[in-house]
Amino acid sequence: MKFLRLLPLISAMAWQNLSAAIVEKPLEYASGDVTSEGWQAYDDQQKGPRPGILIIHQWTGVSDHEKAVAKKLAEMGYSVLVADIYGKGVRPQPPAAGQEAGKYKNHRDLFRAHLNAALQTLAKDGHTDAHNLAAIGYCFGGTGVLELARSGAAVKGVVSLHGGLDSPNPDDGKNIQGKVLVLHGADDPYVPAKDIQAFEAEMQNAKVDYKLIKYPGAVHSFTIKAAGNDNSKGAAYNAEADQASWKEMSNFLKTILGQ
Repeated sequence: MKFLRLLPLISAMAWQNLSAAIVEKPLEYASGDVTSEGWQAYDDQQKGPRPGILIIHQWTGVSDHEKAVAKKLAEMGYSVLVADIYGKGVRPQPPAAGQEAGKYKNHRDLFRAHLNAALQTLAKDGHTDAHNLAAIGYCFGGTGVLELARSGAAVKGVVSLHGGLDSPNPDDGKNIQGKVLVLHGADDPYVPAKDIQAFEAEMQNAKVDYKLIKYPGAVHSFTIKAAGNDNSKGAAYNAEADQASWKEMSNFLKTILGQ
């Protein structure tokens, strides 16, 4: 009887030990002359290098949303780094977030330089298999992973979630080495039809292995709970699209990274 009474305590301790295996911590690195502070997550009880996933944040910079995703991916056995495109301590809120994001959207070479600095930081980490990398991004970060791929980065695939889909330099599609998965809200008012057409034309002309999935009833930011649930605002959380996109992304990552 005494043993039975101890079972809940034993189970709780076992769960705590399991949870404690996931290390989550800030990580400083250099992006040119800028000091960035990303967020790292990995399973400390897992032995040896494992596939690496770079996460690119939405327009307010590194947030709890990306950190939560990093932890989930680390629990799946990946070495994860949330990139910090803006720089340490730069975490703007609207409308300043739009201005900060615009610095990079309007200067794609600068954007790519910061993206690649983060990717190299992930690749050099001792927990990461540097030859087995992928990147995912949300909103601003969804645009970012496409730019990372267009830069010719050695990633096996990228996933853009409710990201921008413009094609400023269509010829850059030929630089893409890996597969591309775009998970898009079918009712997203911030991504015009002409951008989707231009993106698909770029992918097709460059013979990129890509897939575009549109979720009916979903608008911008459909994976972010903090966006609320009012579609009329143009950005809102959609539980169905969130769950479906997570499953799609998870399967994609397992396929390209062999995990």
